[in-house]
Amino acid sequence: MTAFRYEASRADGGTVRGRLDAPSRPDAAALLSSRGLFPVSVEAIEEGSHWWSPRPSARSRAVVIESLATLVGAGLPLDKALHATEQVATGRLREVCARVSARVREGASLGGALSAEPGVFSGVTLGLIRAGERGVGLGLALEQAASQLDREAESAARVRAALAYPALLAVAGSISIAVIVLFVVPRFAAILGDLGESLPWATRVLIALSEFVRHYGLVLTPALVGGLALGGTEITRRREAFHRWLLGLPVIGSLRRSLATARVARTLAALLDTGTPALQALGIAQGAAGDAEVAARISRARERVAEGASLTTALMATEALTPAALQLLAVGEQSGRVGSVLLRAAELDESRAERSLRVLVSLLEPALIIAFAGMVAFVAAALLQAVYSVRPQ
Repeated sequence: MTAFRYEASRADGGTVRGRLDAPSRPDAAALLSSRGLFPVSVEAIEEGSHWWSPRPSARSRAVVIESLATLVGAGLPLDKALHATEQVATGRLREVCARVSARVREGASLGGALSAEPGVFSGVTLGLIRAGERGVGLGLALEQAASQLDREAESAARVRAALAYPALLAVAGSISIAVIVLFVVPRFAAILGDLGESLPWATRVLIALSEFVRHYGLVLTPALVGGLALGGTEITRRREAFHRWLLGLPVIGSLRRSLATARVARTLAALLDTGTPALQALGIAQGAAGDAEVAARISRARERVAEGASLTTALMATEALTPAALQLLAVGEQSGRVGSVLLRAAELDESRAERSLRVLVSLLEPALIIAFAGMVAFVAAALLQAVYSVRPQ
């Protein structure tokens, strides 16, 4: 489906402007005609997630979903709840709420309207809302989605707090090294040059590095930024291969797999508890993984389920989830309590991922200290060697 911005005339001569979703421009015009409108202009809207337009924070998304949950739970119609929520949304989310409200008034479901906003709401949120629309109740589903977003916001806040000191250390250390290389070393090199002494190799390396940065820094900086941008584009193009490589790394791989398992398990639990068929549940959970390689494995598991395999057998064959989650899923299928067992598996994997993240962050601080201490030690040693090599006249 593509989003179109339209301008149309009514039978009474009035003008109507808005947006709608349709497979193509002719389909959009036909849809307007079926509503008794006369299309004047229909233009496709290019929407997408870009690096300069990041996803809104989990906290701001949680506020929107919590507002919807409260209003829908109080019995307010969905379109009015969306209009009221638009007033509490901030930034990009206010525009998102306006577009979602327009789609809902045109007959779209809330899950379908939200999914038309790429890069805003996660697969977990969309999966929970679709599960609610299928039977568990939209109000309850919105409450579950808000709780999930609250957990994400709390985790993000803890990570930011843990990274605050290492980030400050990295900035301060980088500035200190830059001052030494760009200002201190050149002055020292000028003094040593006037003496005409032969310099130790470490001092020569340091001076050469300083000269290189001073002369080519302005050229290398944009080249480095451009290289990073090209690298990011290439990673996006080969996202599945990149995520497969990340999953193979010792610590980062297990962390990403635990996080993906928690998202998938929570989404599957909500969908299967509402009676959603396993094939449909796996299709929605595939988008909730947050990891292209895990999503590909779930897709292969879905094919096995379509061929008649059980959910546990299919997921085990593709190694889509963590071993602990698969063991719990097997117990859940045997006992007939798949939903509750998957929720427990999600909680366990979330806890495991959080512990791993804390360990990584705790190791980052001493690693930065050692790295900058090593740089400063090299500079000090190079300068001291030059001083001691000067022969008195």
